[in-house]
Amino acid sequence: MSHDANAARTKGPMALLLAALLFHIAAPAVAQTVPAPNDPAAIKLGTGGVPNAKGPEIWSRQGGKLSVRNVTEATLTPVLPPKDKATGAAVVVAPGGAFRTLAMDQEGWPVARWLADHGIAAFVLKYRLVPTSPSWPEFGREMAEVMRKAAPGPDQHRALPTPPYAVDDGLAAIRLIRARAAEFGVDPKRVGMMGFSAGAITTIATAQQADAAAMPAFIAPIYPSMGRVEVPANAPPMFVALAVDDPLLGRMGYGLVESWIAARGKVELHAYQRGGHGYGVGIAGTTTEGWLESFRLWLAMNGMLKAS
Repeated sequence: MSHDANAARTKGPMALLLAALLFHIAAPAVAQTVPAPNDPAAIKLGTGGVPNAKGPEIWSRQGGKLSVRNVTEATLTPVLPPKDKATGAAVVVAPGGAFRTLAMDQEGWPVARWLADHGIAAFVLKYRLVPTSPSWPEFGREMAEVMRKAAPGPDQHRALPTPPYAVDDGLAAIRLIRARAAEFGVDPKRVGMMGFSAGAITTIATAQQADAAAMPAFIAPIYPSMGRVEVPANAPPMFVALAVDDPLLGRMGYGLVESWIAARGKVELHAYQRGGHGYGVGIAGTTTEGWLESFRLWLAMNGMLKAS
């Protein structure tokens, strides 16, 4: 199904939301449960379990792309650049999925590989999720209810509640990378975090709750909730990207960016004409194709791609 909001607009508000988030939801009729991929490089964060867990991880494939739900043990997978290309910068990559699933093939591994190919060490964060029913039909009903609650109201998007354990995993990821910076070939002063949708919300919350040891050097929330937020002291530079035709976020305004500006923080905003919600590394034929390169240039401008 297309991510183009124009094509989906004729199907009604709820269908529009479901179309935009289809890669996150893995509906029972189209999802194929598959074995967990082999990930020998994954590092267990040791942050604990999840209250009211409903069983083991469930990996599925939809449209050729992998996602996972019922994550109860957080892991971090390094995707490192060749030593001769390494800049010393590092980014935690947090995929999205409404805190119920993680779009690993949409917003995780491909993003990490792009970053590594451009000299930036990437670390894919598989953070803990809200438990969901092992039954695919029941999971579909649960996700429909989540989307109903998150549907845009008259004035703004209603942000999904952020599980505290997801934020704990973000904080632990930053600390781990800094503690093992020499092993990974990165500068502990240049470790940042990027997230998509729910992962973007987690990224912002990580910065809000971080102490000095876990404060990201920069953050990049990609299609985040755009409401105003409390800006942390010594706020890190922030790069924001979203599409204005995003059915969830495109009409929220820019309160997140305005909050950073009011706090005199460094911020850059990219608002693309087309792309919908969940465009990942970019959609062919739209300017979202260039957002990762814009992010790289922004890192360079802020001195993150060279040793301090």
